[in-house]
Amino acid sequence: MGLGDAAKDLFAEYRQKYLDDRLRFSNSIKLSAGRSEGRISRALYQPYKWLFVFPLLVVTTFIFGIGAVVFALLFSPRIGSVSGVLWARINSFFTPMTVAVKGAENMKPGASYVITANHQSLYDIYVLYGWVGVDFKWVMKKELEKVPVLGFACKVLGHIFIDRSDTKKAVETINAAKTKIANGTSVLFFPEGSRSSDGAMKPFKKGAFKMALDLGLPILPVTINGTRNILPKGSIDLRPGNVTMIIHKPIPVTDYHEENMTELMDKTRVIMNASRD
Repeated sequence: MGLGDAAKDLFAEYRQKYLDDRLRFSNSIKLSAGRSEGRISRALYQPYKWLFVFPLLVVTTFIFGIGAVVFALLFSPRIGSVSGVLWARINSFFTPMTVAVKGAENMKPGASYVITANHQSLYDIYVLYGWVGVDFKWVMKKELEKVPVLGFACKVLGHIFIDRSDTKKAVETINAAKTKIANGTSVLFFPEGSRSSDGAMKPFKKGAFKMALDLGLPILPVTINGTRNILPKGSIDLRPGNVTMIIHKPIPVTDYHEENMTELMDKTRVIMNASRD
């Protein structure tokens, strides 16, 4: 190999080394810029959160809560639930929280369900009100009916209060609920009972499944991912984020009864947990 070839090889080697060094430098600049942008964004979000978002959540809850009660009194509880959709979407927009829905085609128009959703954050409520796409009622502890304003509003809107300490009254409530949960109106449960602090799905309670059997309604499993990153349990560190809600295929309850209800619970839990991030 002559001096010319050796010089060419040496030049090519140094050229490649230069290009590699330049690429590493460029990537380090981009990474540093990304980190700086993230720090700046977080710094800007803090005053926005405290001065705008949190006050907005309070004001809209008050305004739309009154609107829902008025519409329910003048027309019907179902019309009043429209306020819930607007309330949820406005607050989600300004948080900001984006919501992607998968499996909406699994719901049959006009059908009623016992909806079971996992629970990681208070923002799950916005997701369900704003995007589940059906009129639904909550099942609440009887004690909440005595809370001033809240109890009255929930009663007017048709939500269901159950006395867990009195089996006879609980059965009477479920029987009375049959008139509310029909013709496209569903009932919604967080079967874990409370929010998960670590993201893991907690054991299910029986209430949702017993009501599904008593009312003869299919279970509609729903999995929500991402809300824990926006507002974790026990925290006020609100952050913007993206959420995905998966609506699974309904589970008919015709093959289930009191004796094998745990099988229905286990099946529902497996379906919901399989789609969890």
